Amino acid sequence: MSQVFSEETHRNLLARIPHCTGREVSDWLRAVDEGPSLFRFEEKVSWLRAEHNLAYGHAKAIIHEYDLRRAARKFL
Repeated sequence: MSQVFSEETHRNLLARIPHCTGREVSDWLRAVDEGPSLFRFEEKVSWLRAEHNLAYGHAKAIIHEYDLRRAARKFL
């Protein structure tokens, strides 16, 4: 069962990712974009965790942000 983070928690996790991982959020979003074509949210999270050894919360925040930005691009 996946955890549901508030918008504030999501923003806090994103802000901490560069410090905790040594890479900017934009780098992680590019990695997801260039990664395997996975459809389900949890598959993407699992891939990030396995491939890059990320914590669950950070991986989930990255995928959530990726999905938000992707949806915004389609909307425009």
